[in-house]
Amino acid sequence: MKVPDRRETDRIDRGLYEPAYVQLAGILRRQIAAGVYRPGDQLPSEGQLCAQYGVSPMTVRRVINILAESGVVAAFQGRGTFVKPLDLGEATFRLEELKDRLANHDDTAVRLIEARIVTADEKVARKLAIAEGRRVVYIRRLLFQDEIPVMYHREYLVYDPRRPLVEAEFEVTTMEGLLKGRGSEGLQAGDLTIEAVVLREEEASLLRVEASSPAFCIEHIFYDFDAHPVSWGWFICRADRFKFTTRIGAGARR
Repeated sequence: MKVPDRRETDRIDRGLYEPAYVQLAGILRRQIAAGVYRPGDQLPSEGQLCAQYGVSPMTVRRVINILAESGVVAAFQGRGTFVKPLDLGEATFRLEELKDRLANHDDTAVRLIEARIVTADEKVARKLAIAEGRRVVYIRRLLFQDEIPVMYHREYLVYDPRRPLVEAEFEVTTMEGLLKGRGSEGLQAGDLTIEAVVLREEEASLLRVEASSPAFCIEHIFYDFDAHPVSWGWFICRADRFKFTTRIGAGARR
């Protein structure tokens, strides 16, 4: 029995709420993932796609831009659009899986170890762009899963009792609250940096592993709507409890 060509079976459904350009981008992505179009193959021309799927040239151009921006195809003026080979340099890692794994787990918890007002030393002042010696809130937490400590969190916040962020930080008692951006209504942006580290004595003791064990450090700086840093801290994650995975190519989850 003849296997139907994916190019013949995929159609734009005008009855769907999903816009035509989203449907067509999905169709082409599925065809590339299925091998209908392989790395180096040229996609049908703009005119051919318009005729085959009953869409406008503007819709096709929007679809090609989406696929090009996601690294699936490369478009060349006067030559056409070609499927790109897999490129490890385009791999990106998201923390969504980490958040979901912890926040949706029945046996996760946050334990507040310390919360006090301290004066900013040179490094804290530099990270938060404030004067050395200014008061800041210092917080330490342990994050547990199945009663096992898996992450150690340290954080400094610019002290301002008028900021809802400070109050929100003290009220965090759940994993979900910590990872979903507590007090985030007052934040404009954040910088995250992930690096491999070895655990110091204090960190290893709190996480119940040997000193010098491998770990991930996720450093964060959050900014208010005036682009001023308001929070600097880091999560120390046990390397034996977490791993970061991603998928590249047309079959990658979006």
